[in-house]
Amino acid sequence: MKIWGAGTARSFRPIWVAEELGIEYELDPIGPRTGETKTDVYKALTRKQKIPFLVDRDVRLSESVAICRYLIGAYSANDLSPPETLKEGVKEDEWCCYVYGEIDETSLYVMRRHRDLAEIYGASEGVVKSAAAYAAIHFGILGEHLSKHDYLMERGFSLPDILLVSCIDWAVYYDVNVPSSVQAYRNRIAQRPAYQRAMQINYKDLMGEINAAVNGN
Repeated sequence: MKIWGAGTARSFRPIWVAEELGIEYELDPIGPRTGETKTDVYKALTRKQKIPFLVDRDVRLSESVAICRYLIGAYSANDLSPPETLKEGVKEDEWCCYVYGEIDETSLYVMRRHRDLAEIYGASEGVVKSAAAYAAIHFGILGEHLSKHDYLMERGFSLPDILLVSCIDWAVYYDVNVPSSVQAYRNRIAQRPAYQRAMQINYKDLMGEINAAVNGN
């Protein structure tokens, strides 16, 4: 098994899942806009020229959610397993779509485009502020749920938690305010050894900044 990509919230997710499941894998820690995704070798793997990307025998997958879902389905272990019923499956899909659609794509990645990637997409303080405000609305909704539940799913730790925690770290790094219940939820899950290993692997050059942000320093 080989995974390509490191340094982003989206590359962090499959690395974290692989660490949770104890899977042996090779990591090629290429970045998203370093030119490494545009080589002929990489373009032969995926025409999307994006990270993360996974090859496992005859399986080739892009998109962080799809990769994570595959790994959990193929190699489930410990307390990280796929849904057992249709009801659980669609509820998990609901949370995954909500976190990815409203927090990742519509909020945090919009901020990234018009701040970190301003040379490509154009700088816009107004767009960044609006996206941060939109993220705060949905973190508020999540905060209400997490004030009454330890995890997003009733059965316990699962894929939606991995997606959400990756977004919480991203949001705090971007100075987006999150409710205390969301921060407490993140801090509890961050004690997982697999999370800590994945952070060191994926963000090794940013660990100081990330730790300072999430600890409020």
